[in-house]
Amino acid sequence: MNNIRVRFAPSPTGYLHIGGSRTALFNWLFARHHQGTFVLRIEDTDIERSSGASEGTIISSLKWLGLDWDEGPDIGGEFGPYRQCERLALYREYAGKLLEKGKAYYCYCQEEELEERRKQALAEKRTPGYDGRCRNLSVEEKEKLKASGREPSIRFLVSDEISPDTGKNICVTKSNVIIQDELRGQVSFQADTLTDFVIIRSNGVASYNFAVVIDDALMKITHVIRGEDHLSNTPKQILIYQALGFNPPYFTHLPLMLGEDGSRLSKRHGATATEAFKEMGYLSEAMVNYLALRGWSEGEGINREIYTAHDLIDCFSIEGVSKSSAIFDMQKLTWMNGIYIRQLPLDKLVELCLPFVEQAGYHIHDQAWFRRVVELLQERLEKLSDIVDQVRYFFVADFVLDEESQVVMKNDRVGEILGAFSSLLGQGGEYPTPEECSEKIKAVGKGLGIKGKGLFMPIRVALTGCVHGPDLPIIISILGRDECVKRIKR
Repeated sequence: MNNIRVRFAPSPTGYLHIGGSRTALFNWLFARHHQGTFVLRIEDTDIERSSGASEGTIISSLKWLGLDWDEGPDIGGEFGPYRQCERLALYREYAGKLLEKGKAYYCYCQEEELEERRKQALAEKRTPGYDGRCRNLSVEEKEKLKASGREPSIRFLVSDEISPDTGKNICVTKSNVIIQDELRGQVSFQADTLTDFVIIRSNGVASYNFAVVIDDALMKITHVIRGEDHLSNTPKQILIYQALGFNPPYFTHLPLMLGEDGSRLSKRHGATATEAFKEMGYLSEAMVNYLALRGWSEGEGINREIYTAHDLIDCFSIEGVSKSSAIFDMQKLTWMNGIYIRQLPLDKLVELCLPFVEQAGYHIHDQAWFRRVVELLQERLEKLSDIVDQVRYFFVADFVLDEESQVVMKNDRVGEILGAFSSLLGQGGEYPTPEECSEKIKAVGKGLGIKGKGLFMPIRVALTGCVHGPDLPIIISILGRDECVKRIKR
């Protein structure tokens, strides 16, 4: 394929939903695989709900995922501007062309009137839709409505006799609007279900269906890859493409991301904001890998699960996208994230863990010492945020013992074990090596005739407050002689 151009076009009315991140990722992978162009466009025609803060959050989330774009609101490009609020004059210009062709008209119906008619249609068990009463207003009627202070919207005229058209990936007949979806194959919509729809609102702002067609056409978008929730918008958009003489792009409508209960992924399933996963300590590389596999596979019989971004670019194709909805499995994501954490270079992991530890109120006075702590715990982390609970006993000595730990400390010989170990540990350097610590534990056991858990558990609980954890001699070495003796005496 040549000159591939795709776009991701979020609305800045909140955070970037994780499902939106997957859509952005699939567009990005498709563009990069074909050496094409990835465009970021901000669809902010919902003036009341859109905000610069939301736009900033969306851009930050995309950058965190490692997605870059070739054209966009922050870097410009040949077909800008890339915010719809800066393109309003263009939309009015093309609406004017439709008015001149008789393919659109002014509508003076007000929202409350339209709502009342909608309710009436439902009560009469009719499909709601505009009844066309402003289609053929006389000049006198229009002047009278204007004089009453009504600001008109502009409606697209869905002709009773839709003009037949057969293009590279569409077919419009008198009875159907048919698209050739790259994933779903042929999708047909009954033409008689379409009624005249608003393309310019009474406040002068373009509707979604109109703005998106103008933008995609003028930005020379060749492939539209978006969620299946936009599938129902497609026939209206096809009619606009046809009326303005634009060639429509190829369409791919992706199945939605679902929660584990099979319903549409929402806040009740837990975190859905992309930025929230960053805050919880997920790595962007793991998230990209996981999202790619939520609805795409390299091929039948290939069970590979770990892909770098470069791997995905090499392998990605629309043919590999599933027609079935993908389930967002938090447990699987967390498992994958743990794999990526364990593969991180130690210094990078230290850098990533540091903000979580400092935010928890733990102050790092010795970077080399903290590096040893992270090295010890790396194999036990599934999220970066796990470091907070894992490091607690290195910073806090006044822990409260749980029931299992209390049972260990009720053993009759605990006092002997701790006393002997404290005496032996008190001899030597400030930070004994793990090997020295291991030898001292063995010496205590040999002297008292105690082995295994009966020996190790009381020491572990006294030093960490836990019965489980990483290698005990290394913990002792990191805590240091004085701190260990202090904790045992306490």
